[in-house]
Amino acid sequence: YCEAVFTYAVAVGLAERNVGADLRGALAPCRTKNRPAITEPQAVGKLLRAVWGYEGSPTTSAALKLSALLFVRPGELRQAEWAEIDLDAPEGPRWLIPAEKMKMRAAHYVPLARQAVEIITDLYPLTGSGRYLFPCNRTAGRCMSNMTVNAALRRLGYEQGEHCAHGFRAMASTLLNEQGWPSDVIERQLAHAPRNKVRATYNRAEHLPERRRMMQKWADYLDALRKEIDDLKSIPEEQLISPTPADLLDREPTP
Repeated sequence: YCEAVFTYAVAVGLAERNVGADLRGALAPCRTKNRPAITEPQAVGKLLRAVWGYEGSPTTSAALKLSALLFVRPGELRQAEWAEIDLDAPEGPRWLIPAEKMKMRAAHYVPLARQAVEIITDLYPLTGSGRYLFPCNRTAGRCMSNMTVNAALRRLGYEQGEHCAHGFRAMASTLLNEQGWPSDVIERQLAHAPRNKVRATYNRAEHLPERRRMMQKWADYLDALRKEIDDLKSIPEEQLISPTPADLLDREPTP
């Protein structure tokens, strides 16, 4: 990063040479850490029972539940606006997040499963008169704090190194991949950047039919885990997370 800054400085005439090159190898590289996440099915079920039993603010309770069901980035969830929600969309209930709120600066489509619709519908009498689904309870016109969901998880007994708000994304990614959903469908729902230009072009199709079916199956699967169905083979067929051939009927071959 230092070298890039000085490269720009030289280019615009603010520096005579790139002194950042002198630091190459002198500074330890920044090591990224994976955010803590619970991914083992029985442990996920225990977490969900705690989340659904949360006794704090109803708004925070809804944010916790939607974190698990929608697995969007925490900042995207807490900034959700009522104007972005369409429960009567022709293709089915959805949340359309504007590009300016997204990390990759591209609008993102979030299909809403039946369980998510129920939570949002129950939330509307509480916050529907304002801008945000999750408004700040101290400052008018602002959304929920970025610490609220993590603080609620701590209140439920989950320590900082055990699970966090962002961990719901890793939880969904791990379990959906393990159960055989196509990686490009999962990655698109996670709003991850495509790794190459060919994949970026293909992603314009967005896999919407598959993603809608995947999100409903994900919500049904979380219901099954929460209700302590420990033997996953006993889960009713409609609550199985794995895709069936019918779930992938609209799929095009990946380049």
